[in-house]
Amino acid sequence: MILLTNNTVLKTYKVAIGKGSGGPKQHEGDHETPEGFYIIDSKNAQSRFHRALHISYPNADDRKRAQTADVNPGGLIMIHGIQNGLSWLGSLQHTIDWTDGCIAVTDSEIDEVWKLVPVGTAVEIRH
Repeated sequence: MILLTNNTVLKTYKVAIGKGSGGPKQHEGDHETPEGFYIIDSKNAQSRFHRALHISYPNADDRKRAQTADVNPGGLIMIHGIQNGLSWLGSLQHTIDWTDGCIAVTDSEIDEVWKLVPVGTAVEIRH
């Protein structure tokens, strides 16, 4: 994950993503991380993961694709830290893709991102 400001790289993070097959998210429950353009539309300090930045998935393209396929696109896609109670994993969490479609970083990394990224920030997800 790369944080940019005015096309200047602020910081780069190694992430864990959805534990699906590696393609873009198609529907709820596929364990894939979406690809596309979104915004951070809310912050949750009381998540079951150490802090969470909610991503505006599904966007219009995602909804159209899901409607065409007659599936639910899902939601609740976030950038978050490690599940509460498992912070001892630290950077070990990067060694496998374990989320249900979210983007995970360590707790200290999400603390840093939390401070730098306000609600309304644009997000592009590619993998």
